[in-house]
Amino acid sequence: MNQLFEQRLGALQAYGAASVAGGRRGVEKESLRVTSDGHLAQTPHPEGLGSALTNHFITTDFSEALLEFVTPALGSTWEALQVVCDIHQFAYRQLGDELLWCASMPCRIPSDANIPLAQYGNSNVGRMKTIYRRGLGHRYGRNMQTIAGVHFNYSLPESFWPVYREILGAAASDSEFRSTHYLGLVRNFRRYGWIVLYLFGASPALCKSFGGGRPLSMPELNAETYYEPFGTSLRMSDLGYNSQTQAGISISLNRLDEYIRDLSEAIRTPEPAYEKIGIIRDGEYQQLSTNKLQIENEYYSPIRPKRVAQSGERPTAALRRGGIEYVEIRSLDINVSDPAGINQNTMRFIEAFLIYCLLEDSPPFDAESFEEALQNQSLTAKRGREPGLLLRRNGKPVELSDWAGEIVDKVAAVAELIDRHEVDGSYGDAVSFAASQVAEPESTPSARLLQELRDSDCSFFEFSLDVSRRHKAYFSSIAPMPPERAREIESEARESVQRQRDIEAVDDVSFEEYLARYFASG
Repeated sequence: MNQLFEQRLGALQAYGAASVAGGRRGVEKESLRVTSDGHLAQTPHPEGLGSALTNHFITTDFSEALLEFVTPALGSTWEALQVVCDIHQFAYRQLGDELLWCASMPCRIPSDANIPLAQYGNSNVGRMKTIYRRGLGHRYGRNMQTIAGVHFNYSLPESFWPVYREILGAAASDSEFRSTHYLGLVRNFRRYGWIVLYLFGASPALCKSFGGGRPLSMPELNAETYYEPFGTSLRMSDLGYNSQTQAGISISLNRLDEYIRDLSEAIRTPEPAYEKIGIIRDGEYQQLSTNKLQIENEYYSPIRPKRVAQSGERPTAALRRGGIEYVEIRSLDINVSDPAGINQNTMRFIEAFLIYCLLEDSPPFDAESFEEALQNQSLTAKRGREPGLLLRRNGKPVELSDWAGEIVDKVAAVAELIDRHEVDGSYGDAVSFAASQVAEPESTPSARLLQELRDSDCSFFEFSLDVSRRHKAYFSSIAPMPPERAREIESEARESVQRQRDIEAVDDVSFEEYLARYFASG
């Protein structure tokens, strides 16, 4: 083990497992609504789900058809998984014959113009959200925005920080200390996060409709399916979210003030390609601005440092106000074999891995080391199970399997500490399962999915449609959620509609003035 990591972990062990147990976890799980025969739903957001603008449990992402289920921050992986399942069960009761697509890569999708944008009502904030999405469609294509994933939000327990400050002998303020070490975690996630794609990637294949009628430079698994033979997560490749469109945007992860500065600068800096689109065309807003980024959230990263924002507060303003409060992991594919799209083993491994990333030495990025991290992610996304695949570590080649084994050993040491508190060995079991997947690449979700496609002689579309139907049947067959949870989700849906009306009723400035004030507030 790295000596610094060993020292820090050993010091935490002396303080006891409670110092790292008890963090807060939240899940945001996206799912496309599709028709019973697997085509992208063209129907409006179901009324029974409440307002996509204000419902805290159920919203939409890019498209009116792309649902997003959101849990609060919770104290255990079991609670988080249970809430995700409860929201699924509630949502299915509102969907009629429609299904929730089981995979990250989309169903049969229509042309860009026929992929409906999410709608949030007539308020200024609602209009802004829809216009932002219209801009994303112009900039990156609407088809790319139909890709779905799972986000995992995590914060270390409050009890961790005074212990860790004492271990390191730090003199910085509480906010500065947390932000510094959360950013160290973020940098290391960028360095080592390729292992998340290897272990949990579940998008090695896709429906040919994703290409919009254009052939893609990929092998064909069958007449309707493209695939990468050793791919893990095409969602996280240059085909999906790791788009070259943003390659020219450089955002520092070395200091929080630099991160805020660079994001703010990208929002202010014109981009010639987007100036050609314009802001208003034929009386309709096409995007929020012609700058490199419309707003902070447009910058895609597999991990984001975050703070809960106050009403109307921009993400960078929230970070400037109070520093980093938690991290958002955005590189998890939907697990096709799990009806909820994620399971406790995944959450437990990710949690232990994040603590490892925080404890491990995390030197600042320079241009060369950051590019190395990007290339390792790209290689793993498209070729991660390829025998003998070489990544680069500090400029030198290293076999993915060897490096993954070293990382998993360190994560196992963190899991062992957590399990002293959890007592059931569940975190260690999750890491042991990950170790078995490093040893046997054919046991990974991506490999299993490709094997099932071959065995069934089905296209990706046909296979995913069948699994989606089975998932709907599963949520119809399980025991109803507890009555108090049902009342909570139902009340939230009902009350969210009134909250949207209240927001619309109090708007007292034009949209142009609202937008100007929003950008001035950063």
